[in-house]
Formats: sequence, C-alpha cells, structure tokens
Amino acid sequence: MSLRAGIVGLPNVGKSTLFNAITNQKILAENYPFATIEPNIGIVTVPDIRMEKLKSMYEPNKFIPTAYEFTDIAGLVKGASKGEGLGNKFLSHIREVDAIVEVVRCFANDKIIHVDGSVDPIRDIETINLELSIADLDIINNRLEKVSKKARTTKDKDTIMEVDALEKAKKALEENKPLRQVEFSEEEQKLLKSYSFLTLKPIIYLANIDEEELGKKDNLYVEKVKEYAKSENSQVVSLCCKVEEDLSELSKEDKKEMLEAIGLKNSGLDQLIRTTYDILGLATYFTVGKDEVRAWTFPKGMNAKKCAGIIHTDFEKGFIKAEVMSYSDLMEYGSELKVKEAGKSRLEGKDYIMQDGDICHFRFNI
Repeated sequence: MSLRAGIVGLPNVGKSTLFNAITNQKILAENYPFATIEPNIGIVTVPDIRMEKLKSMYEPNKFIPTAYEFTDIAGLVKGASKGEGLGNKFLSHIREVDAIVEVVRCFANDKIIHVDGSVDPIRDIETINLELSIADLDIINNRLEKVSKKARTTKDKDTIMEVDALEKAKKALEENKPLRQVEFSEEEQKLLKSYSFLTLKPIIYLANIDEEELGKKDNLYVEKVKEYAKSENSQVVSLCCKVEEDLSELSKEDKKEMLEAIGLKNSGLDQLIRTTYDILGLATYFTVGKDEVRAWTFPKGMNAKKCAGIIHTDFEKGFIKAEVMSYSDLMEYGSELKVKEAGKSRLEGKDYIMQDGDICHFRFNI
C-alpha cells in the first residue's frame, strides 16, 4: 500500500526542518514565506522493534520494513483557498495524501519571523483549517450546481443520495465543523471519498516546541493545542523540530546517548510516525525467510485473501490458504518448527481477519 501524510502549516513554523528530520535530506529551509514551492517527498520507515528481532533471527538477504511517505507542502496563508500565496496549487497537493500533519508553532523566538507577527497556535490552526474548509466548500458548491437539477428532474436514486450527502457536508462546513467530525453512513462515505475532501482526512497537530522545554510540563501554547484537538477528537504530538533534525544526523548509538541526555526514551519523530500510522487504522503482518524479511501494511479488519493481494494480485486471485503464526508465539518458542510442534501454527481461509503481528505464508494457485 502507498501511504502518505502531508505536512502543512503557516510559513516559518518548522515544516521544512521537520521534513529534514524525517528524511535526513537537506531541502530548502529558509526564514521567509514560500521557501518551499514544490512539495518535497520523502520515504521513512515505521519504527518497529519486531522487525529488528526478526532480522536477527533469520539473517535475511533482504530486509524491508514498512514505509511511509511524507510530503512537505509549502506554507499556507490566509486566503490560500482563493489562491493567495499560490494556495490553490498547494491545496491540490494536500488532496493527494491520506492524513494531514499540521505543524503548529508553540515557542517564542524574536529571531524567527511569524507571518502574522505574533505566536498564537489556535489562531494559526483556525487560519489553516478555515482555508481547508473553504476549499472543500468550493468543490461542494460546484458539484451541487451540476447535480441538484438532475436529482430533481430524473429522481435518480444515486444522484439524490449524492446531493443529500453533499448538502449534509456543506451544512457542517458552514457551521465550522470539519467533515472528519461528521457521522456519515457507509454509502455516504463511499460517495464522498472520490472528492478527496481536505477536512475529511484525519489530522495530527504537531506542537513544535523549544529545545529547553523537552521533557518538561507542556507550556501554555501546547496546552491550548491539546484542548483544541480534544474538542475534535484529534491527536497531538509535541516535539522540537530542530532537535529532531539534529538527531537524524547521528548514528544509532549517538542518537540514544543524546535522547538520554535530554531525558527522553524515544524521539518525537518516532512518536509522530507511529501516531500517523495508527490514526489511519493500519496494522502490519510479516513474511519471513532466509531470502527476505518484510513488513506489509494493511487496514485493520482486512481478510487474508485481500492481504495476500497486497503482495501480488495473483496471490489474491489464486488464494488457497494462509499459513499463520503470531509474532509473539515465534518469539516465545524461538523457531517456526517449535511453534508448529506447540500447535500454534494454523491454516486460515480467505475470510480470516488478519491481526497485527501475524506472520504469514500464502498458498495460492494460478
């Protein structure tokens, strides 16, 4: 599966610095608006201690962890939905991602210019979220102009359902409610999915704090962001983008030493990646062997046959059975043979709902 998160925020809040940390690439990170014009894309791996243990056990020729794509999108400003600051172009890039990471400045620093002249994270959040809502409303209004008349004249059931869903979405946005907070039926969700509405995407608010505040009680800015996020059932990750960038340049040993010095067990970046992975309702299964140890991402609730298709469409078409054992059983018994001897290895059919940590070998025939 191709999984993507878009990093958005006002200019000079730390987006490009965060992106540098995520990908360890040196992209343009200047102290002025619109330094980032085209979206920068980087692939990162999802931290998973299980993969390291499987690698040690099998010593494979190839080792492929779960990957996640982050897109750094240029700073949005008030009026972006109307084209201010090349806003329309940037908003189109956001439509292509699965989740949004909204970087919010939660530190004071007179040397770093704020586009609105002062630090106010809630104002910044509302500025961006308003632009996303306006962009969605424009799409809804344009579509309703085309289909409302058809629904009235033809009485077509599907068209009427589409109009009703769009009207419901429009009403919510006009009441300043993002679409991710609206309860849509399964049919409505299918209809709206094709529009790639920005406010329908899950969002993580990333509170960018000063280095001096790491490991300490949340400052007033972060508290406000968490209160705002809680009101809409969203997640908050607090980190220092500059420190994360510094950590990304270190060896594994030096990184661990620096984290200990700061008083942290894990980097904020690891937390961000895991949180982004989690809000999309994703899980991981593994294929293992001497040739390759690999992690595969799948949506929670997917059956074995569909999961086989993630590897190759032929696996799904010719699916027979899935040989399954759990990661925890493999670690407990120490080898595949001992797992089988303990009766913990099993054959599952196409309707088996895959679980996070399953280790699979798919039997298929084409």
